[in-house]
Amino acid sequence: CFLFRFEEKHDAKMAPSTQKHAKQAPLQLPGGFTVVPVQFSQSSTAQHYLYVKEHRVRAEGSSSRPLDRTLFVLNVPPYCSEQCVSALFSDCGAVESVELRERPGPQEHTEPELSQYFRTPRREGFSVAYVVFKKASSVAAAKKLSPATPLVLSTEQQPIRTGIQKWADQYSAALVDTRQLQAAVDAYMLEHDRRKEEAAQREAEAEGADGEGWVKVSRRGHTASRPHSEPANHRALEREKRKRARKELMNFYTWQHRETQREHIAELRRKFEEDKQRIAVLRAQRKFRPY
Repeated sequence: CFLFRFEEKHDAKMAPSTQKHAKQAPLQLPGGFTVVPVQFSQSSTAQHYLYVKEHRVRAEGSSSRPLDRTLFVLNVPPYCSEQCVSALFSDCGAVESVELRERPGPQEHTEPELSQYFRTPRREGFSVAYVVFKKASSVAAAKKLSPATPLVLSTEQQPIRTGIQKWADQYSAALVDTRQLQAAVDAYMLEHDRRKEEAAQREAEAEGADGEGWVKVSRRGHTASRPHSEPANHRALEREKRKRARKELMNFYTWQHRETQREHIAELRRKFEEDKQRIAVLRAQRKFRPY
């Protein structure tokens, strides 16, 4: 009995060190993702899991997401902002920028960056993040984070507002200063007018005469035709079928077909009589009348 108790105590003492050693290794998932546990605060017991991997989309070709310095993060909680994600991975290295999106995809900057008053608010929900570090070694450090020690989201230096405080902050941010709004509208209109003038100037230069006196004439208002998608082609076929069905039902019965032929023959006869009268008038006008 004493030997059994000694072995039980000995196993209990050795078990934590074995489990701790096993938890130090990063947990890898299929697809190259690494599991990074996080918790809301230092006193929280529940954990949330982020899935990170190195961003390797060569077809994207975006300069703001360098392939060797960008970390792709999945399952970001709704209450996490760019500042929160930046502080979360700051221990791995200096963070250059953080971009939160609703779903993965390339950046689209067809229009100039809008003011905060004209942006569409981001949908509340879980999102993905693109974390750009200043050094490539920081990405490898983030992938080697141990699952035994979860990262803390809300700290004393970077607290996350919740409950009434969060709602009060959202309400205060929703209040618009009319002077700042007017300044943003004026700045946008000035930029819009400048781009319009530049476009008109480029068009005038393109249509101007060259050194030999030739003038290039371009067609205005023409937009390149977009290729038809599969739903558009399907709708066009459905419209053609309905049109053909209406045409077939028009002469479905025998009497309908007979009446249609009769009306067509009567129309031809009426036109023939009108043509005869018109020809007779033309012949009468061609007679020689000296006086």
